[in-house]
Amino acid sequence: QVQLVESGGDLAESGGSLRVSCAASGSIFPINTIAWYRQAPGKTREFVASMSSLNRTSYADSVKGRFTISRDNAKTTAYLQMNSLKPEDTANYYCYYTDNINGDRWGRGTQVTVSS
Repeated sequence: QVQLVESGGDLAESGGSLRVSCAASGSIFPINTIAWYRQAPGKTREFVASMSSLNRTSYADSVKGRFTISRDNAKTTAYLQMNSLKPEDTANYYCYYTDNINGDRWGRGTQVTVSS
């Protein structure tokens, strides 16, 4: 089993920055992908960014150039650096993990609120 714990969600001003973190623990398979999704009230959960254990990244068009996903050297913690925040970035941000052994895992989310 793999467990995910997000942290770092907060209130930020429009144009500001925040960094959220996702700590993965348990039976982590060396080849995996960690991603961030977000869900705003009344909306479906949407993809934000992902990074594989081979450092391949992918971003949603809405965050390209503003958000950066990274992982620590041990590959067990993922970060999402969010710059130039907009009110439409307000959402609950969820960490997602997948590998061929454990399957898909989700964290419980961390709330990011951007004031206009």
